[in-house]
Amino acid sequence: MRITFIEPAAPGFHVYSFVKQLRLGLPLLGAMMKARGHQVRIYVESLSEVDWNDVLASDLVGVSATTSTAIRAYRYAQRVKDAGIPVIMGGPHVTFLADEAMDFCDYVVRNEGEETLVELMEYLQGRGSLENILGLTYRAADGRVVHNPARPLLSGLTELPWPDLDLVVGGDKVSPTPILASRGCPFGCEFCSVVQMFGRKVRAVDPIETVKQIKRLQPHKLFFYDDNFFISKRRGRELLTEMIREGIDVPFYAQIRADSVYKDGKTDHELLDLLWNAGCRIVYLGLESVNPETLKEYHKESSIDDMAGGMEALANRGIKTHGMFAFGADSDTQESLYQTVEFAVDHGLNSVQFLVLTPLPGTPQTAQLEAEGRIFTKNWSLYDGFHVVHWPKRMTPYELQESVLEAHRRFYTVRRMFTVRPKAPMYHKHQVQGYLLSHVWEYVRENREYLRELKDFSESQSPPVAATEGLLRSGLETVSR
Repeated sequence: MRITFIEPAAPGFHVYSFVKQLRLGLPLLGAMMKARGHQVRIYVESLSEVDWNDVLASDLVGVSATTSTAIRAYRYAQRVKDAGIPVIMGGPHVTFLADEAMDFCDYVVRNEGEETLVELMEYLQGRGSLENILGLTYRAADGRVVHNPARPLLSGLTELPWPDLDLVVGGDKVSPTPILASRGCPFGCEFCSVVQMFGRKVRAVDPIETVKQIKRLQPHKLFFYDDNFFISKRRGRELLTEMIREGIDVPFYAQIRADSVYKDGKTDHELLDLLWNAGCRIVYLGLESVNPETLKEYHKESSIDDMAGGMEALANRGIKTHGMFAFGADSDTQESLYQTVEFAVDHGLNSVQFLVLTPLPGTPQTAQLEAEGRIFTKNWSLYDGFHVVHWPKRMTPYELQESVLEAHRRFYTVRRMFTVRPKAPMYHKHQVQGYLLSHVWEYVRENREYLRELKDFSESQSPPVAATEGLLRSGLETVSR
């Protein structure tokens, strides 16, 4: 069959406007389909425009959707469906809102899609039955939407093929080269959907196989997509040791926790040396907040001392740091958000993202906010980490939005952009991008209009009862309807 996959671009102006990257789910599924004799092409809108003549000549189309891309993904799926071509949707958004997605497509593949897609392809070629395909949502002959039982998560990843970027139109533009060597997370951050999507059990590719793939790719730069490179410190050490042993001389970037290298007053110098000697030059740290109440609320299981110690240890070893924070917890105040920014500046982070807490479908926090009536829009295009879409407890939505904008303005000053570690040209590029994003975002017409609407909304509407107590505690006035 001739199969086309589409990854729509996120709308608006955001951090990903500067980078040429993609998610690896479609290139992995494409590799599996290619191995079974199908003709596969993948369009990733951040890399190239979608050729609709090509798409509408397909036998089957798959569209992947995150929450911020859902509206565009639905539009594309509907266009394919109207042309009489079977269309499948997958990804985190439709996994948790499959009924919504079924208004626009023929099938929804929920959670991990590898085995489900293989069985669905068998069915479409005249073998098997829909009723027996675990993890699949479809419409029965009488029009009912049917959700088959969930499929157990894969027991391991080593048997899967590696994602094939050669199937991606414009795939040669991707930089740095992405690689994913593990899935799952044992932690339980309230705002994150990783556990609901991929489970708490961590499945990893054998380090030897990972290094073989790196050697095959021959990248100039490498980015590990793993949610936490040291989700298993033993496995992380094995992988770094194998990279060194095989002479992998490639700068790489990875996401880690600060307490991986510094915990309870002790620095793991051996691990830092392994990171550096294997080529690690940038780490992305999920710090979230420096408010102890907020860390507890997020179930972050981290301390401020560990964060500060980890950042210092990484800087001393020459590894650059990008800090990621989530603003808008029930325990957040404008003062605690200000202190978080001061912490980021004082502790020498090279670049940051101060993102708005976003109630993504499927997370425990979203379920709570929905039950309390505190989510005030389901315009999925706004669910990008830059727009406030819920009532916080200790400030108004507009005050939270302003706190996020001001945080970026305070961090990304001209002086910091040109004086903080200027000898790292690649990272200087990150700082310039952060400066542009923080000083331009609010002047984009759509965002400027949203800010005006959000201010009017915050001043003219009373917060839901669940948020009122927090607003009164923080000394803010509430406005009657």
